[in-house]
Amino acid sequence: MTIFERIAAREIPARIVWEDEEVLAFHDVNPQAPVHVLVVPKRVIPRVAEATAADAELLGRLLLATRVVAEKLDLLDSGYRVVINNGRNAGESVPHLHVHVLGGRPLSWPPG
Repeated sequence: MTIFERIAAREIPARIVWEDEEVLAFHDVNPQAPVHVLVVPKRVIPRVAEATAADAELLGRLLLATRVVAEKLDLLDSGYRVVINNGRNAGESVPHLHVHVLGGRPLSWPPG
């Protein structure tokens, strides 16, 4: 089980922001911005490059969940960044698709 599966199963505590039957959003334990939340599907997809057409609805739910998180954390007006890392060179550290929601300060571009 990945750490995200263990969080979803409530085996590891997390500061949960929001969840529904398919998606869980919680604060990152190593935040890179004042607001740093991870949005994960409860069903494991190792990374976006391994998603298939059958995952399209769940992928859409993940992106829509980022807006819910942004609203709950008062980021809609100031703005926020949505990031998906895919593979080791992109910074992926857990083989379970997850979306980062970052905000709470001006974010520079380009990242990395």
